[in-house]
Amino acid sequence: MDDVELVRADNPGPFTLEGTNTWLVGRDPCWVVDPGPAMPGHLERVAADARARGGVGGIVVTHDHADHAGGLAGLLALVGGVPVGAAAFAGASERLVDGARLGPFTAVATPGHAPDHLAYLAGRTLFSGDAVLGHGSVFIAPDPGALRGYLAGIDRMLALDPGVICPGHGPIVMEPRAKLEEYRDHRLDRERRLVAALDDGLRTPDELLDRVWADAPAVLRPAAAVTLAAHLDKLDAEGRLPEGVDRPVIPGYGPG
Repeated sequence: MDDVELVRADNPGPFTLEGTNTWLVGRDPCWVVDPGPAMPGHLERVAADARARGGVGGIVVTHDHADHAGGLAGLLALVGGVPVGAAAFAGASERLVDGARLGPFTAVATPGHAPDHLAYLAGRTLFSGDAVLGHGSVFIAPDPGALRGYLAGIDRMLALDPGVICPGHGPIVMEPRAKLEEYRDHRLDRERRLVAALDDGLRTPDELLDRVWADAPAVLRPAAAVTLAAHLDKLDAEGRLPEGVDRPVIPGYGPG
C-alpha cells in the first residue's frame, strides 16, 4: 500500500460503524481524503498528523454528507488555504468529474450513496468513501438512475484493479476484488428477492421490507427503506415495476 495514514473520528454509530475515516496520503506535503465531521478534537489530530508529514498540499472530498465533509472549514482554519476537490460540495475550489486529476488522485465517479459521490485512486490505493465500506453494506439514495449508477460505479472500480481499498468507514479492505464482487452480488441479490416479492403480490413498503430486508436491524430500517425506493426506481425505469406498488415516503427524497 502507498504511504497512507488513517485518522478515525470518534463518531461511532450504526451508520458510521467505528467512525468516519480521514486518510492522509503521501508526505512533503500530504493530501487529505475527507476531513470528517466538524469535531474539533478530530480536526486537530488530522492537522497535527499532517504537519508531521510535511503539511497539507490539498484536500479531496468523496461526497457532501456531514460526517465526511462537515469538518472542511475547521480543517482549513487549522492548515491554511489549500485546493479542495469534490464533485459538487459547496466548499470545494476544484470541481472534479470522472477521470479528473488533482494532486496524487484520479477521481472515479461512484454515484448511488450520494449523487455527487467520487472515489479516488492514488497509485493502486482506492479511497472509496461510502461507495464501499470495510464491512456491512451501504444505502443507495433514490435519485434518478441512482442504483444503475451505483452498479456501474462498482464495475468501474473493478476495472481499476486496485491493490487495496481505504473505505470511508470500517477497516482497510485487503482483498478489493472479492469485496467489490460481494457488493455487486449483494445488490443484485436484493433485486432478485424484491422482484420475487413483487411477483408474490406484495405491494406496500412494510411488506417488502419485511420480506426482502428481514435481516436489517430495526435501527437500519429507515436506511433500508431508502434503498428500497432506489430499487423500485430502477425497476420502474426498466419497465419491470408492477402496478399498484406503494413507494416509501423518504424525507428529503420526494415521494421515494
